[in-house]
Amino acid sequence: MRDVVAAADMVEVVSARTALRRSSGSRYMGRCPFHEERTPSFSVNPVEKLYYCFGCGKGGDVISFVRETESLDFVGAMEWLAERFRVPLEVEEASPRVEAERRGRERLYALLEQTTAYFERLLWEGDGGAQVRAYLAERGLGEAVTKEFRLGLSPGGGLAEKAAEKGFTRDELRAAGLATARGGDYFPQRLMFPLCDVRGRVVGFQARKLREDDPLRGKYVNSPEGDLFHKGAILYGLHLARTAISKQDRAAIVEGNTDVIALRQAGFEPVAASMGTALTERQLRELGRLTRKIYLCFDADAAGQEATLRGMELAAAQGFDVRVVTLPRGQDPADAPEGFEDRLGGAESYLLYRVRLELDRSEDRQEAFVRAREVLAKAEDSPERQEAVKLLADRLDLPKETQARLAPARGGRTPSEPDTPRLLDAGERLEQDALAACLAHTSLVRVLAELTPEHFDSEVNRRFRAALVSGKDDPELTPLRAELDARAAQEALDERTGTELLLQLRERKLKRDLAGADLARTTELQAHLAKVRQALAELR
Repeated sequence: MRDVVAAADMVEVVSARTALRRSSGSRYMGRCPFHEERTPSFSVNPVEKLYYCFGCGKGGDVISFVRETESLDFVGAMEWLAERFRVPLEVEEASPRVEAERRGRERLYALLEQTTAYFERLLWEGDGGAQVRAYLAERGLGEAVTKEFRLGLSPGGGLAEKAAEKGFTRDELRAAGLATARGGDYFPQRLMFPLCDVRGRVVGFQARKLREDDPLRGKYVNSPEGDLFHKGAILYGLHLARTAISKQDRAAIVEGNTDVIALRQAGFEPVAASMGTALTERQLRELGRLTRKIYLCFDADAAGQEATLRGMELAAAQGFDVRVVTLPRGQDPADAPEGFEDRLGGAESYLLYRVRLELDRSEDRQEAFVRAREVLAKAEDSPERQEAVKLLADRLDLPKETQARLAPARGGRTPSEPDTPRLLDAGERLEQDALAACLAHTSLVRVLAELTPEHFDSEVNRRFRAALVSGKDDPELTPLRAELDARAAQEALDERTGTELLLQLRERKLKRDLAGADLARTTELQAHLAKVRQALAELR
């Protein structure tokens, strides 16, 4: 991996997506390849191989850039870079434990693949599959599309014996989520939907109930969480929809697996299912590599659930253009797949939907106003926000004076809000500027180590401080590292300024400590504060 990254030419990789020009020193600037912009705000550090856009906030390293632009996973991105810069990929010598784990996972993938093929044969060739085939036909799902999604039938017994014939053990069956602790089949006789990762590898199953005497309660039951299957990471059908989503720059997210299958059969391909749960960060991360526009399609009951709303809020907060399609109560997309495109045309913006929902579920006019205002306060000015304000004003018959107070202020605040959010933003800026200076000037890391995690309010800033002090890379912090690297260059944060910023963090914490200190502690803190202020004065 290190050889591949070292050989990669960051400027060459990025220039394939957007034109770059040298800005200052070794840095380059260009228009962001991830969003529309007229003025270049995309910064590239070819030495550290980092990028950051001051416009949309995307940032990372050369690997994440390839992952985003080429719609690849980590392994795929490494292979892409290795081929591009002619670096032979060699499997690094690993410890016996790591190598055993890798081989174990490969065997589980093989086991799940062979099990999927076995379930397929039982559905399409076995006598017991006739009733299930009739059910699929009744739902309007044809053979071609159901074979594309590799639907199958679990036998409800005897899987261990079949697996043993192929050389798999009972322990491997349990690890793959196919057997119970006692060694019996995990799934009774059910219609099986293979669940795949973005590379199309089967990692688990969702099983639909077929008989009333089924020993499992749920109508749909998933594989248990394990080494390969993590429900919060999977969107059903995404591996088949990736090309269409990327090409059409949109994704429709529905609830059920059969909705995905029915829509694809009807010719609508950029669709995946959340399998009845709210969207998660991992699912949104995969979607974000393909598009920033998502349509959330849920029935009227589900769209009001708090968990579903949290998923919508998470997507909106991460910068997705979220549109909400609310179906009539009790209706699924699979019930009328041919008209689904028309439904998308009538989708509401997330902001309008949320304001409408808060109005509908509030008990009185005052509560409705307060709840809707809280939603609007988080949004910047846009046509969607103006439309939501108009709905609020019309429904509550608001006077013009009150409507004026809902206008967005600088920084996303409304005039009626207190200054607290602005002050919190200033505190966050202080912390990140100090970290940016330390990143640019390693001599400051020694001073940073003298500060405690409590000098930082943000948990992610605390993690970044710890990474800098320890000298250990944290891959999850790469986007923040890219942002701070670009900010240090843009604001020309020199070592003197960094020292001042670190002193300001000390001053802030001492002032907070003084506010809650007893008399004996106050004298000591005041002495420390005086020294810090004297040091600041000398720098200024």
